[in-house]
Amino acid sequence: MTIQNNQPLLQASITSLKRIHQGKVRDIYAINDATMLLVSTDRLSAFDVILPTGIANKGAMLTQMANFWFDKLAHIVPNHLTGIAPESVVNNDADKAQLGDGKLSRAVVVKKLKALPIEAIVRGYLVGSGWKEYQQKGTVCDIQLPAGLQLAQKLPQPLFTPSSKAAVGEHDENISIAQVEALIGKDMAAQVAIVAIQLYTEAAEYALTKGIIIADTKFEFGLDNNGVLHVMDEVLTPDSSRFWPSDTYQVGRNPPSFDKQYVRDWLESIHWNKAPPAPALPGEVAVKTSAKYLEAFEKLTGQKLVE
Repeated sequence: MTIQNNQPLLQASITSLKRIHQGKVRDIYAINDATMLLVSTDRLSAFDVILPTGIANKGAMLTQMANFWFDKLAHIVPNHLTGIAPESVVNNDADKAQLGDGKLSRAVVVKKLKALPIEAIVRGYLVGSGWKEYQQKGTVCDIQLPAGLQLAQKLPQPLFTPSSKAAVGEHDENISIAQVEALIGKDMAAQVAIVAIQLYTEAAEYALTKGIIIADTKFEFGLDNNGVLHVMDEVLTPDSSRFWPSDTYQVGRNPPSFDKQYVRDWLESIHWNKAPPAPALPGEVAVKTSAKYLEAFEKLTGQKLVE
C-alpha cells in the first residue's frame, strides 16, 4: 500500500522562525526560550550518512508513530511534547503547508531540554553488530552472554548498550557504562539505563500483540531546568528501531524488517563504502521503504495514515 500525497520534503524552509539545528532527519526551529519546533523531513540516513533520496511521507509517519508511543509510555517518564499546535507558531501559509496536518502532520512543538550526550540503545535480540561481536568474543558491547546463542535469538534479558552521539556525517560508537557515568554522572547513568529498559520492555510486549517484534531500539534523553529526565527526539519508530514480523520469525535467520534495514541491505549489496556522498536509491527501493514504514505504523498504532 502506498499513499499518493506529495513529493518528499528533503529540507524544511520555515521563514517564520529561526532554524537552530539540522539533524539527520529533523530540522529544528527556535520559538522562544522554552520551546522549539521540530519538523521531521523525509530524509533518510543509513550508516550515519544522509541519502539524497527522500522517502514519501516518512516524516509524517515518524511523527505520528512517535506521538503514539509518547502517549502510551507517558507513565514511565515525561516526554518533550508540549501539546501546542505546530501551525500556531508559524505565520504564513507556505510555512503551514510544510508542517502537514492531521495524520500527515510532520511537526511537533517540544520543550527545550538539555540533551544528554549519549544514545540509549536497548537490545532484546542478538543481531547486527551485536551478533558480529558475539561470534568473535561471546559478548555484546563487552557484556558476557551465555554460549551457544544463535542469530536473531531473544536475549536472556534486554541489554542497555549505550553509544556516543555523533555529529551528522560521523559514526556513533559503542561506549562503556563507565564512559556514560563519566559523561552524565553515576546516578543519571543508572536512571537512564533503568528507564530505557522499562520503555523497551513495555513497548516490546505491546508490539508482540500487534504481530511485531522490536529487536532493538534507541532512545534519546534530556533534562529540563529542574533536572528532570525526559525522553525526547523520537521513540520506537522504524528509524530508531529494528522491527520484525513475528509470524515469519525464526531463530537462526536474519528476519525481514519493517524498518530501514531494507535500505541498508541494498546499500550493502552494491558495496558502497559508507562514506559520503551516498548513492541515490532506485525508485522501487524508495517506494518499498515507504510501504514498509506505513505497514509498521498501521500495525502498531491501529490507525490509518490517510482514511
